[in-house]
Amino acid sequence: MNIKNYINGEFKNPVNNTWIDNYNPSDGMIYSQIPNSSREDVELAYCSAKSAFKQWSKTTLEERSRILIKISELIEANLERLAEAESKDNGKPISLAKAVDIPRSASNFRFFGNAITQFASESHESVGQDAINYTLRQSIGVVGCISPWNLPLYLFTWKIAPALAAGNCVVAKPSEVTPMTAYLLGEICNEAGLPKGVLNIVHGLGTTTGQAIIEHEDIKAISFTGGTATGAHIARVAAPMFKKLSLELGGKNPNIIFADCNYDDMLETTVRSSFANQGQICLCGSRIFVEASIYEKFKTDFVAKVKALNVGHPSKKDTNIGALVSKPHLEKVKEYIQIAKDEGGKILCGGNEILVEGFENGYYLEPTVIEVPTDDCRVNQEEIFGPVVTIMPFETEAEVLDMTNKVKYGLSATLWTNNLTRTMQMSNQLQAGIVWVNTWMMRDLRTPFGGVKASGVGREGGFEALRFFTEPKNVCIKY
Repeated sequence: MNIKNYINGEFKNPVNNTWIDNYNPSDGMIYSQIPNSSREDVELAYCSAKSAFKQWSKTTLEERSRILIKISELIEANLERLAEAESKDNGKPISLAKAVDIPRSASNFRFFGNAITQFASESHESVGQDAINYTLRQSIGVVGCISPWNLPLYLFTWKIAPALAAGNCVVAKPSEVTPMTAYLLGEICNEAGLPKGVLNIVHGLGTTTGQAIIEHEDIKAISFTGGTATGAHIARVAAPMFKKLSLELGGKNPNIIFADCNYDDMLETTVRSSFANQGQICLCGSRIFVEASIYEKFKTDFVAKVKALNVGHPSKKDTNIGALVSKPHLEKVKEYIQIAKDEGGKILCGGNEILVEGFENGYYLEPTVIEVPTDDCRVNQEEIFGPVVTIMPFETEAEVLDMTNKVKYGLSATLWTNNLTRTMQMSNQLQAGIVWVNTWMMRDLRTPFGGVKASGVGREGGFEALRFFTEPKNVCIKY
């Protein structure tokens, strides 16, 4: 099948008729083609969005809210279809897509559909000066949203929903590796009654389609989730054009385990935080630091649980770990496993590619646990983004805090302890945008999401997202 661009409420072939093969990670076979959209396609999308903006930006909050909530309801009604498409495109187990990806996509539209009706501006009375200041929050215009392949619809809607709620029109590019659910979202938007041109979806490579979006002089803001190197490139292009930028980038997240933790809960959660979605989540705890007094016990128990995980076809109910997203990504992860060996790391389990019966050309890899002698090794400093974690012991709080903070990333951290003083002190000192204590991936959509250092610029989520997608204007009236 051919996936098409969604422009002005219609599905269109690319202007230059250039297509990209789309692979099913579970069997390595081409199952569709997508446009490699050009500047001409992006310009068509922009013109459509520009034409729709005047009316959409003046639509009442109640009407915008109603349409966004209708989209959320239709996503829920199409749960099975969307979950199957996500699994086929991404390689993740269908069970995970049903439980997390698609429900969260619906929640994104519902949340921002409601949030826009509660989004308030500020006023300041200038006592003694007979004046009042109030702040308007106005739509930006046409904005660009570029999302990654690891949580395709989940993160696509995380950007689109607040942009639309704030009254903007959108030119959006999903990852060329996982385009299917974005394509299906166009059908849902039409059914929900979203006016033509308010959302436009163009498919293609980052170097062509993505570049055309970030370079477009009239696309006023860019919201991007993806790799740090790509984020740096976007900043170099967009900053001189004075675009608003929100960049959610890479991570190398620590999982810090103290002996006084709730051990059973920690162990179960650590398996999940290490290998959920084949480790292809920017929030996965890929560096595990364990207090020395329980290190050997943890190592034995953790490896046993990891060995029990079932790697298999994403459609199977007993599959815990599906296929990695692409052949090049599989090769990249395997290279890091070899790097770990070369640097003196010990493979405690996994590390091998797997041939799944009947799907021998799929991109399957054993979940891998590596014991490293030092935190200075490359596998502890560089983002791998796969089913690979490292473990090592630590003696003191100061030691582990130094190791966790010296990487260039600062997205999230997980801390396991029942010591309140330690919790407060370390949470304050950890260089991360998100700190989870005695849990992982517990998300409240009202809270700010994002990282520090090379993990990004700006925050998404809640009113932070609505602030990003609006421009503040102060009005001062003397009376």
